[in-house]
Formats: sequence, C-alpha cells, structure tokens
Amino acid sequence: MLANPDFLLHRSKMISDPLSEMLNLLDARCLVSGGLIAGGAWALRFPRPNRIKISAVAKGRCWLCLDNGREPILLEAGDVALLNGRHSFVLASDLAVTPTDAVGAFKEKVDGMARHGVGEDFHYLGGHIALGPQGMELLSDVLPPIIHVRAALAEAGVLRWLLDQLVREMAAKRPGALLASTQLAQLMFVQVLRAHIMSSAPLTVGWLRAFGDDRIAPALRLMHGDPGRSWQLGELAKAAGMSRTSFALRFKTVAGVAPLTYLIGWRMRLAERELREGSMPVSALALSLGYTSESAFSNAFKRMTGMAPRRYRVAMARKAGPIEEVVDVEGQAMTTHYRLLKAAS
Repeated sequence: MLANPDFLLHRSKMISDPLSEMLNLLDARCLVSGGLIAGGAWALRFPRPNRIKISAVAKGRCWLCLDNGREPILLEAGDVALLNGRHSFVLASDLAVTPTDAVGAFKEKVDGMARHGVGEDFHYLGGHIALGPQGMELLSDVLPPIIHVRAALAEAGVLRWLLDQLVREMAAKRPGALLASTQLAQLMFVQVLRAHIMSSAPLTVGWLRAFGDDRIAPALRLMHGDPGRSWQLGELAKAAGMSRTSFALRFKTVAGVAPLTYLIGWRMRLAERELREGSMPVSALALSLGYTSESAFSNAFKRMTGMAPRRYRVAMARKAGPIEEVVDVEGQAMTTHYRLLKAAS
C-alpha cells in the first residue's frame, strides 16, 4: 500500500468524512459581516452578492424575495437562509413597501449593525462564505438559489442554539468574541448543509447530493479515505451492497458522473491544493495519487485543468499575493479577521 504523503494527512484520523474533506479542500469559511435592526414598514434591496450568503433571523420576521421569480419566503425568528449568491434579493417587513437601496442603509453602522425604519421589531445577522480558489464554482453549483431552514423543524434545534450563542457573543464583546463568533458561524453553515442533505426537497445533482445518499456513502468514504488506491468498480459496488450495474447507475444519477470519474476528479482537486500550497515533487505527487508514472498523472491533470502540473504550480505562485479584503453589504469581515481565522485553523 502507498505511504500517505503529508498533504493527504490534512484529513482527520477519524473515519473518512467526505463532506468535511470537501469543505476543507474548498477552504470554506463562514464569516459574519454585520446585521440589521429594523422596525415599522421597511424594505431593502440587496445587489447580487456573487458569493454564497447566509442570513439568520434573531428577532421578528421578514419576507425574502429573490429576483429569480420564486414566490416570496417568510423568514421568522430562528430561521436561517443560505443563498447561492447568483441573484439580487429584497428583505421586507411588508411586500407592499417599495424597496430602498441596502448599500446606502448599511453605510452607517454601530458595532457592525445597521438600523433602518422606526423601532427594533426585527433583528438579523448576515454573512458570507469565504472560499479558496475555485471554491465558488464547486460549491455554488451544487446549491439551489436558497436553502431555508425553519426554526420549527426538529433538526433545527442545534441551529437555534448556535444562533442564540452567536447573538450573545456579538453583543457581549468579550475577549475572544471575534474568533468565537466565527467558529459558531462556521458550525451554523455546516448545520444548514446537513439540514439540506437530510431534507425531503429535491437536491441538485452533484457531490453534495451524493454525500447525503446512504446507498453510495460507503463507496464515497472508501474513495475519500484512500484516493491513491486503484479502486475497481466491483469493490466500490460491494461496499455499497449493490450490483456493479445498479451502483454505477445510482452513483451517476445522484453525483452526475460515474464513480471512477468522480475518483479522478477528487484526486485532481487534491493535486491542485498540493501544487498551490505544498512543495512535493510532481513525481511523488503522482505516485501518492495512484499513478504509475508522472506522465500519466500529468496528462490526467492537464485534461482537467488545461495546464501541466508544473505550469499550474508556477501560475498559482504568481497569482499568490496579499489576502484580499472581504467586503459584504452588511459590513466588512476585514482582512485581519480572515488572517485570524487562517491562523486558528
């Protein structure tokens, strides 16, 4: 069996967890960027975020209207919504109110919170999911326009507790509040994805749907647990307790690709990360991922990325620079915030 290289040891020593591994690979981090306290009759129009957004209602209720023609959604206290970032949207106390520009409303904030209207009937927290290179495409492609987790759902109990703790941390401003708030927000993000996977709603074909499919989950754990092994379709089908034909059909139905195609794709994602962040020679990287020669690996890598591994490494090194400041309508999750988060991981 191949020795595990350092870059594959990013995963936990626990049993393989494909969702955790994918989120780590994407460097997916939930950053709380601000919030809104509103009252009376109000409506705010938010521009297309171009990043995955998360919104949590701590008090009151409001309507959320996406510009994709979908029916308005009522968000109530304790509800959490995850938006795939591809649509502008409106938050409103009343659908009859003409929306005003949210960017202007958030120009003046106190402790990250904007105020709008008269009173404090409504309180919500907003943020976004910061992602590493290519993360936006990989994650947003498997998300619907909105995931709405209602507080009344049985599986939302943990989410309600996390939201309550997040509100407390942001209000108390105790030492370590920034890091604690970030970790709580990250847990909220994971809980939203879990609730989506477990829901009865139709899921977008792709890796997220595959991770929630109990039938093929054993095979996915094998591939993620040892991506360098030369897995055969029969082995994976046996782990799933299915015939080769039934397994291959089900896998492609939920994941959108054949099992061994998925394995190759996962290997290439791991290779991209190592070439961006590590120093392992290409020949050793090829061997660790199950390729018998550097040329075979290079050909597979070039088919997926359009670049040979060495050229990719050089190109990514040239692109590397200062961490960009992350800006959201609700406020700023500033560069120092992101640096602190990276240092804590």
